[in-house]
Amino acid sequence: MDFKNLIDFLRALQKNNSKEWMDQNRKWYKDVRDDYISWLDRMNAKLATIDDEYYDTPGKKGINRINNNLMFHPHKPIYKDHFGAGFDKRPGTGDFYIEIGIERSIMAGGFWRPGPKTLKSIRDAIDYDGEELKKILDKKSFKDLFGGLYEDVKLTNVPKGFTNDHPHIDLLRNKTFAVATEFSSKEVLKDDFEEKVIKIYNEMLPFRRYLNKAVTV
Repeated sequence: MDFKNLIDFLRALQKNNSKEWMDQNRKWYKDVRDDYISWLDRMNAKLATIDDEYYDTPGKKGINRINNNLMFHPHKPIYKDHFGAGFDKRPGTGDFYIEIGIERSIMAGGFWRPGPKTLKSIRDAIDYDGEELKKILDKKSFKDLFGGLYEDVKLTNVPKGFTNDHPHIDLLRNKTFAVATEFSSKEVLKDDFEEKVIKIYNEMLPFRRYLNKAVTV
């Protein structure tokens, strides 16, 4: 995968974020996108060998659109400043997300502000065996990579059905259950980048399995 070409394309796109420029550089975009999809296919195959519950996600299925959704975000530029994709995208569960950007890139997983039904399932799981989730979050290697749960909106009041003295009330107040780690574009260009992806996938796997079990069982 020529990640330098991908990053060069994104830099040029952000300087000329217009349909006219994209139309003039459609072949460059297609070459970068096809190369990225081929890389996703290779990583999809690798991840399937280390996770016996892995949900096959070919590159064309995992890749996200480069267009921003202007219907809901009319003030955003037409095109994103990154290429994003999901691995292990079993319907109704939280996938393993990777985003390759210009200056920073991200690997993340879990649920970002899930709907009421999904959020209730996660809270019910925490009520039942929150110690298991705490054990995952408190593991040193996990904390070194992700720090903890992604900081997002939390309830100021106690969630419905729970009490203020619940042993896991701090977890229950969360509205997002996800973790993420950022890295620079320089790290993407290193020879060991694929090994880094696999390492982070493995470290995140118990967390994602806990949540996915909560919303599917």
